[in-house]
Amino acid sequence: MKKSLLILLALLLMQTSFAQKESAYKSGEWFKFRMSYSGWMKAGEATLQVKDDYLNGKPVFHVVGKGKTTGAIRWFFKVKDRYESYFDRDTNLPYKFIRDINEGGHTKKLEIEFDQENQKAYVNNIKKNRKSTHDIELGVQDMVSAFYYLRNNYDTSNIQPGDEVNLNMFFDFQNYNFKLKFLGRETIRTKFGKVRCLKFRPYVLAGRVFKEEESLTLWVSADKNKIPLRIKADLAIGSLRADLDAFRGLKHSFEIQFD
Repeated sequence: MKKSLLILLALLLMQTSFAQKESAYKSGEWFKFRMSYSGWMKAGEATLQVKDDYLNGKPVFHVVGKGKTTGAIRWFFKVKDRYESYFDRDTNLPYKFIRDINEGGHTKKLEIEFDQENQKAYVNNIKKNRKSTHDIELGVQDMVSAFYYLRNNYDTSNIQPGDEVNLNMFFDFQNYNFKLKFLGRETIRTKFGKVRCLKFRPYVLAGRVFKEEESLTLWVSADKNKIPLRIKADLAIGSLRADLDAFRGLKHSFEIQFD
């Protein structure tokens, strides 16, 4: 009983905290990214879209992320990924996460249902026809909802280089302590003009894809939108860069510095 009351109190406090802040995004927001491999070869494209939806009668944000290889690189390394997250419009807590990937023949299809109140994650491994139950941390995020949670709730007004934020994340079958480090402020040139940015280092799992845990660098706009503008990744073989190529449905004005 005490545990249930504590969880309820935490959720109410989180919801109250969110209500006091202006959201960084809204339904209808859409991003398109162009990707290049090792700095010159066109590698693919990715999209990220926010939609209004309902899940088990609850109003939610439904985010769909898609990525695929294009051009010549597709002939020797084919990628077709789809990620989906259903999360609460007020608390940003995820209820469902889908990961459906094909990366050079490595395939995986998982559906994860989150029971935030009882701190459980129910994983359906569709490819292997296996189901499992896992304990999760209070307020856990999936890898997609975490991005939107941070956009809304990570106060960047007074951050200093070296500051870190830690977040509980559940990925595949495990709990992770996701860490994001602030590297500093920087103005970068984009196809839309010069944009003042916040530069971050998300720590990732080294192994099959990433060279080491500090392989990823992220630039987001230093305005109310916190738009992802550029991502650079050092891979096990070569490097990958993604740049924002198109967007629509922003909640706030996009602050661009024209030459």
